[in-house]
Amino acid sequence: MRFHVVVQTLKGNIRVFCRVRPLAPGSSDVEKLESGQPVLAFPPAGDATTAGVELTASNGNKNTFTFDQVFGPTASQEEVFEEISLLVQSALDGYKVCIFAYGQTGSGKTHTMLGTPDQAGLIPRAVEQLFTAARALEASQGWTFEMKASMLEIYNEEYKDLLGKGPPAGKKHTVTHDERAGMTAVSHLEAVECADPKAVRALLERAARLRAVGATAANERSSRSHMVFLLSIRGANATTGQRLNGMLNLIDLAGSERLKTSGASGERLKETQAINKSLSALGDVIAALGSREAHIPYRNSKLTWLLQGCLGGDAKMLMIANVAPTLSAANESLCSLRFAAKVNATEIGTARRSTSFAK
Repeated sequence: MRFHVVVQTLKGNIRVFCRVRPLAPGSSDVEKLESGQPVLAFPPAGDATTAGVELTASNGNKNTFTFDQVFGPTASQEEVFEEISLLVQSALDGYKVCIFAYGQTGSGKTHTMLGTPDQAGLIPRAVEQLFTAARALEASQGWTFEMKASMLEIYNEEYKDLLGKGPPAGKKHTVTHDERAGMTAVSHLEAVECADPKAVRALLERAARLRAVGATAANERSSRSHMVFLLSIRGANATTGQRLNGMLNLIDLAGSERLKTSGASGERLKETQAINKSLSALGDVIAALGSREAHIPYRNSKLTWLLQGCLGGDAKMLMIANVAPTLSAANESLCSLRFAAKVNATEIGTARRSTSFAK
């Protein structure tokens, strides 16, 4: 089997992209301040040599950030996926891969990850690529692959199965990690064997209908939960006896906005607090990993505990920071960019493949 590797190895196994959401149809690419300065400045379309973003606050202060890749408002779904295709491919090579979209409500996270029927997002495109590559290897090199999909929602610090019935009455989903085998298990979680990309698309549509949404001050229909798509890949080669276990985790995080911005009260306040707690915990875990601390606080949130196996040094991770180029979103965009910059400055290590040979 010809194993793919990510050619661009930056900062070990972690990379950060930034994607700027388009404005409403008919508008310019970005809003401008009274001075004429754009709220967000980014490389022009087609410029692959520059990966910086400059945000200018209403008081004129400039904040500059550099990432591994920056996509402006005109970047297509296809262009974004092209940049991550080798990373996705490595899941078929026996790696654990984690890709998550981060940003405030309304910044384009769900569009990036799920997309629309006409503009498919990263999840359906990743599935399509993996199935195509797997079928080619089965036909030419004697491999057989089994792919199973699961989808979890994390809402108010509780797990919810978006594909199955969930746990029996009186019980909850629990997450266990087998560090020796490098495997994570979620109790009572439905894992659906998938024969083709069409079957996965049907699962995505089913899960999207069940996801918790609600109106906030930032967005009329806001995702109030984290959605985690898990695709486990088992491969075996009858000729060589080689076996592999890959895992692809694709995550559409809930909106990251401060309480005073969200306009939350009552149940929405509780939701926002839970979201902020888990996103803060995610930042703490990444910081602790980068500092090589003895204790990594995975248990501080349901999100980080679930993703323990993919956040550590054994996995490949990509964060896509989504921002809106509007003046009203400038403060939240600045928070998102600062968070992304911290992740971008983190060095975790080199990912390891999970492969073995039949005895």
